[in-house]
Amino acid sequence: MTRCSWVPDGDELYTAYHDDEWGVPVHDDQKWFEMLLLEGAQAGLSWRTILGRREGYRTAFLNFDPAKVALLTAHDEARLKEDPGIIRNKLKINSAVTNAEAFLEVQAEFGSFDAYIWNFVGGGPLDSDLRDESFRPAVTPLSEALSKDLKTRGFRFVGPTIVYAFMQAAGLVNDHSTDCFRHSQV
Repeated sequence: MTRCSWVPDGDELYTAYHDDEWGVPVHDDQKWFEMLLLEGAQAGLSWRTILGRREGYRTAFLNFDPAKVALLTAHDEARLKEDPGIIRNKLKINSAVTNAEAFLEVQAEFGSFDAYIWNFVGGGPLDSDLRDESFRPAVTPLSEALSKDLKTRGFRFVGPTIVYAFMQAAGLVNDHSTDCFRHSQV
């Protein structure tokens, strides 16, 4: 079975993530918030590091419930800075709370985060039709536009590179290589 070349042979965590989640279109707001929080946490780190701490994040950030995360206090943030189950970066922890607040505002304006985000791709996944993964971009004009819009809405840790990774992971774009068995499935 052929997979995207970024999946290391024998790495069960990466393989499961690739096979079951990466590129699968998301339509659940709580899952959207999880992905947004984790992609922001990944900034400057490997995705493997974040995947390995995902359950720590789930516990620390209240099962990725944006309404609960938005209520975290400065005391809670200080406690999370000591939590070995997550990346203990003060700015990233604070951005989770700020992003939860912005997320709730988007939900109020658009009815759901899902309705907001899918508008950027016309309601369905964009197929990048990658035959050679070395041509996979890190940033696109679309990720730049989405990043800019998220920032104007108060989101943080949403630069165009992070946003493109977010778009790939959540299935807004299908960046599975065309020879990958998942390409036609998602």
